[in-house]
This record gives sequence, C-alpha cells and structure tokens, in this order.
Amino acid sequence: MKKLLFIAAALAMIFTACNNTTPQPEEPINQEVSIEEYYPIMENTKYSYEGEGNEFATYTVLVDYISDNRIQIRTDNGGTESITVLEIKDEQLSILYSRGETYFRQNFLNGEYEDGKVLLKTPLKEGNSWAYDENTRAIITSLSKEVVTRLGNYEALEVTLEGEQGKTINYYAKDMGLVKTISLGDGYEVSSTLSSVENNMPLIQTITLFYPNADGSLDTIDVQIEFNTNDEPIDVIEKMVKELSLHEVLSPNTTINELYFDEEENSVHVDLSEDFIREMNAGASFEALILQSLTNTLGNYYGVGEVYITIDGGPYESGHIIIREGEPSLVNFDNVNPKE
Repeated sequence: MKKLLFIAAALAMIFTACNNTTPQPEEPINQEVSIEEYYPIMENTKYSYEGEGNEFATYTVLVDYISDNRIQIRTDNGGTESITVLEIKDEQLSILYSRGETYFRQNFLNGEYEDGKVLLKTPLKEGNSWAYDENTRAIITSLSKEVVTRLGNYEALEVTLEGEQGKTINYYAKDMGLVKTISLGDGYEVSSTLSSVENNMPLIQTITLFYPNADGSLDTIDVQIEFNTNDEPIDVIEKMVKELSLHEVLSPNTTINELYFDEEENSVHVDLSEDFIREMNAGASFEALILQSLTNTLGNYYGVGEVYITIDGGPYESGHIIIREGEPSLVNFDNVNPKE
C-alpha cells in the first residue's frame, strides 16, 4: 500500500488539468491541447499536500532541476526524501527515473533512461487509456470533476491508474497541477490534497562542515545551505565553505572544478584546482586533517564512505601527501570532537 501511495505522490506533483469550463457532453474535448499545457513548471515553488489515511500521505514537493523537456522533482513526506525525473516526449508525460532516500542535491536529468511509466498521453479526452506499466492501466475517467481543497474548488481532469493491488486516482487542475490523489485498495483509502502553494521557496538543507582543530582532532559546525531550482551543489558548497574561511578547509582561490555523486560506486568525486595545495601552507599533520575534513564533509552530506580527491584532473600530490590514482579517501569520525 505504501508503495502504491509513493508512486502516486512522486509521480504527478505539479501537472495541470483541463479547461475550467465544463464541456457539454455532446462536444468532444479539443484534441489539439498538448501535454505541455497541463504541465506548468514553477521554479522555486513549494507545493504542500495534506494527507488522510496514512502518515506518509502528507508531503511537500519542490522542483530541483529543469532542462529542455525534462524535470526533476523532490518529494519529502517527513520520513524520507525522494527524487523523480520526468519527461515530456512523443505527446506523453513519463516517469524516467525514481530514487528514494536522496537527502543530497544531485542532477539526475542527464542520465540515459529506458522508456518510463506513462502518466498522461494524448489525446486528452475522456475514455483515452494506455499502459502505465506492465501491470497497471491508466484511463482518463473525467474531464470536469469538482475537487475541494483549502485553496478553493477546482474543476479537474481525473486520471485513474488501476492495477492488481488497487487503484490510484489523480486530479489535475488548470494552471495549478495535481490538486488531489486518492489511493484505494482492499480495506484502505488514502488521500493527499493540495493545501498550499508558496513562491520563492528554495530547498533548504543542513550540511555539517568538518574542520581541523589545533590539537589534532576535528570540530564541526552545522550550516544551512539553500538551493534554488537549477542551483548546483558545486557552487553552493564551495561558497559556503569559503564564507567560513576561518575553518581553513578551502583557500580563497581554490576552485571546485567538479563535484558529483557516483551512484554505481556509491561514492563522491571532487576535483580541486591546484590552489588547494599551493595555498595550504600546512605541515603534513595539519594537511592530513584538512583532507580528512573535506572527506568527512562531503561523505557525510552525500551519505557515502568513500571520497575521491583529485587536483586539476590528476592525482593528489603535495610535498607531504600523495593519493594514488583511483585511491579513495575514507570517511572517518574517530577523531571528531562531540558537538558542544
């Protein structure tokens, strides 16, 4: 049941609906209406949904990335955060990729994905149906269902997904997107209804910065970071670390050339400019603490145990420390002081 709800919640966070004018029964819907008209992309907008019937039915949605005909959304139901990549192509809206337990920022739009699960497909008229996946059939069951929300009443497009384990009904309103979802099965009914829409709302996360202590240990400080739609962690994290320059992790002229999460290896790769070594001005012991600080900061944020550190695309090599090509730095909290 929770799996079915997750699919319904992560699928259709911001899709729009049909025209607010109720069509007469004898008049067919305008078949020239495109999927794009039912899909408003609102940057830096937070959608909140109020749930009934399950603790995970209440959730929020933010748009992480938008590029061409793809969008990445982030869903937070209070228990976990997940991301979903969607695409509009060939007159249909599809889910290309979903990933749970994703508490870090990463752009997954450019992956090579197979054909996904189809959420909407033209022509947008009552009775049109298609295969959502191999076990579930989708059908447009109404063009003008009235849906009551805290924000008002909406005349919505009703799309029903029905499979072996039950069915999910999604309601989309024009210029608003998903306004309600109902999941039904044997002995249960769970619903999520749009309760608020807030503009100019970035994703706010907390990152723990590790930094050297003169006694040979590491201290920490928790810092809030903000991501607007299409902001990359390479820029936000570098700016945050440099603003805390007193903690001596990155020198003023150091540039993060590349920073990314490797899903296959479950590791993080960071490539720094040569200024990182040239401006460090530290002995071997303190340099090791700086490297451990960087490793712990990135490893902790991305939730991995291995961080690969390179300099201008090549191996790390200073006067004191050499990190061989392909050798990871390991996250280690043994010498970290407790927070005060």
